[in-house]
Amino acid sequence: MFNFFGQSAKIDDKLVQKKIINLPAKDLPIDTLTVDDVDQDIKHRISVIQKEFSDGFNFVKSYPKSVTFFGSARLPETDPHYEQARRLGNLLAKEGYAIITGGGPGIMEAGNRGAKEAGGDSLGLTIELPMEQSTNPYVTAHEDFYYFFTRKVCMTYSSEAFVYFPGGFGTLDELFEILTLVQTKKIPWVPIILVGIDFWKPLTTWIDTELRSRFHTIDAEDTDLYHLFDDEQMVVDLIKEVPVRA
Repeated sequence: MFNFFGQSAKIDDKLVQKKIINLPAKDLPIDTLTVDDVDQDIKHRISVIQKEFSDGFNFVKSYPKSVTFFGSARLPETDPHYEQARRLGNLLAKEGYAIITGGGPGIMEAGNRGAKEAGGDSLGLTIELPMEQSTNPYVTAHEDFYYFFTRKVCMTYSSEAFVYFPGGFGTLDELFEILTLVQTKKIPWVPIILVGIDFWKPLTTWIDTELRSRFHTIDAEDTDLYHLFDDEQMVVDLIKEVPVRA
C-alpha cells in the first residue's frame, strides 16, 4: 500500500516528516501509517495521476500525425543505430509526422535530432529519474511526467506507428506491452516496427521457435504483429500506408 504503483513518493509532507518514504515496506513499523495518512496519500496520488493524463493527452492531441520512437538512452551518436534513428526521424518529419520520444539521450535524442533538422515537430515526453534522464537539446516541445505508466499511455495514445530501436529493459517493456494491447485488441492495429535486424533477430527467432512452435504460448498470427527492417525508406513507405488515427 505504501509503495503505490511501485514508486516511492515525494508527495505527502506528513510521510516525509516521519522519514519513511524510502524505507522498504518490510521495514516499516506496524503503526507508522494511520488510515488518514493512507487516505490522504491516495487522494494526492490520484490527483497527480489525473493531471498527468489530462496534460499529456492535451499535449499529444495537438500533433494529430505522429510516430513514436523507442530505444536505449545509452547509445552514443557514434553508434550506427543512433545514426539510423536520426535519418528515420528526418525522413518522417519531411513527410509531416511529428516524432515523439521520451525526450532523453541516445536513440531518443537521435529521433528528435533528425526531426528538428528537417524542420519538423520534435516532441519529448520526459520523466523524472534520479540519475539518467535529461532532456535532449533537439526537443522543440515537451511534457513532463512523474509516473512511468502515465507517460507510457500518452506516448502510445495516438501515433500512426511505433518504432523500436535497440534498447534495454525499458524498451522491451514498451514493446511487449504494445504487442499485448494489439494482440488482445485493446488498441487498434498499428504498425510495430523493429529497426536493427542485428539486434532484434535473435529475439524474434526465440519468439518463433520457443513461444510459437515449442511451447505454443502464442498463435502463429501473433508473429505477424511486428515487422523487422533495416532500410529507413521501407519504414517510411509502410507508415505512409497507414491512415491517420482519429
